[in-house]
Amino acid sequence: MYDYDLLVVGSANADLVIDVERRPAAGETVLGGDLAVHPGGKGANQAVAAARLGAATALLARVGDDGHGRLLIDSLRTAGVDTAGVLVGGAPTGVALITVDPSGDNSIVVSPGANGRLTPEDVRAADGLLRTSRVVSTQLEIPLETVVEVVRSLPEGGRFVLNPSPPRPLPGEVLAACDPLIVNEHEAKVILGDSAAGDTPEDWARRLLAEGPRSVVVTLGAEGALVAETRTETERRTDESGAGVGGGVGAVGGGVDVEVTRVASVRVDAVDTTGAGDAFTAALAWRLGTGATLAEAAGYAARVGAAAVTRRGAQESFPTGAEVEAL
Repeated sequence: MYDYDLLVVGSANADLVIDVERRPAAGETVLGGDLAVHPGGKGANQAVAAARLGAATALLARVGDDGHGRLLIDSLRTAGVDTAGVLVGGAPTGVALITVDPSGDNSIVVSPGANGRLTPEDVRAADGLLRTSRVVSTQLEIPLETVVEVVRSLPEGGRFVLNPSPPRPLPGEVLAACDPLIVNEHEAKVILGDSAAGDTPEDWARRLLAEGPRSVVVTLGAEGALVAETRTETERRTDESGAGVGGGVGAVGGGVDVEVTRVASVRVDAVDTTGAGDAFTAALAWRLGTGATLAEAAGYAARVGAAAVTRRGAQESFPTGAEVEAL
């Protein structure tokens, strides 16, 4: 029934990376190292990361008819991604300008280019890809109306994963489809509003769940992740009468409980965090499609993200399944 474990609908960029001693303040100029050009973009990154882990993966995206576009398509095909859904033309390939400091932290500015021309019509034309994919994952480096169309085009039983990056307010229709919504601290606070977000990842997760997603994952960098899922009163009673439930449980009202579980990562020496969040999301989405629980999938994804930060670049840093198991 399914041709693909994962369909990624999203961006494909050329990453222009410069190492700096420190990231500049407003109005300041700093000198950096030599410019390096890498294939990137959250959509392409997720597709490559999943394929390197062993997932049957396809990408729906748009690139320009230029050197950066050819670089991206070559990288995708080398990783084993099905590029039948990669459309060419309409605008130059998107570009991300990335500065990386000695600790491995980065700052990123994105020029969307062709990513901004990925339309709802493109999604409807790719109905065959959506119908034959176990899980569909998107981000917000493509137009929001295109993400909405992905939600509306999901086949019955299809699972939708969203990393809302760069963050913005989301329509209820999109939030209700997320299973899970994957956010870091910054993304959680933008969606909720700083004053309403609360002080802890548990607060963010519970308040995000109250907005409508079926589940939420908060990424915590070197500390791993936190997963949160809603449980109905019937499910809670079933759990209490049988096996116990791991993690904390708190009510959000309306006869619904929230189960919150922290998932640890592994300690590594970080070299470059570029693309680590994309590797995490790809690994989690793939594992969910294989039948893993959300906590199990997040635990595996945390190991994948940890492996990715030990090497420079985005797609070049993504591990194989064997490398993850060796951590």
